[in-house]
Amino acid sequence: MTGDPVGVTARSPVVKQVTSDFDSFFRGRTPALLRTAYLLTGDRHLAEDLVQDALARTFRAWRRLADGGNPEAYARRVMYHLQVSMWRRRRVVETMPGELPERRDSSDHAHHAVERLALRRALQQLPVRQRAVIILRYFEDYSEAETAHMLACRIGTVKSHTARALRKLRELMPEINLSEGVTR
Repeated sequence: MTGDPVGVTARSPVVKQVTSDFDSFFRGRTPALLRTAYLLTGDRHLAEDLVQDALARTFRAWRRLADGGNPEAYARRVMYHLQVSMWRRRRVVETMPGELPERRDSSDHAHHAVERLALRRALQQLPVRQRAVIILRYFEDYSEAETAHMLACRIGTVKSHTARALRKLRELMPEINLSEGVTR
């Protein structure tokens, strides 16, 4: 058979436009998606893998999303669902060895790093759904309704998960005042 299959070597204007639109989305939103993925995974390399998988799935659905969908919401939802699936598969609890150093002067950068590590460890001790709710609500700044939509649950479920998660975080991290800036 002579000749190339249709669409293999020649790109139609529609395909070029779809690729261009996705490329703009990719370049503009990847850093924000990576920040969220890092909060979900706790590891830079796992976060990059998670974003790559989510963007690949978003690209496959791009034509459908371009016709009135929200590509960023779709990509984030894919990310959250992929990570929840990973949490379910991995039943090994990750722990950080050793004790944290004493709290120092608030201007000390090491102190802030220690607090971030303590928060990360505390977040990893939360159940999957509670962790997802805390990340969506307080790190991604989504409303209760948006969080409920992203996790495919009711607003009341988001509220109860939030209350339980904050209670647990207060127990795990009594040295950090979680009531400042975290009440909604």
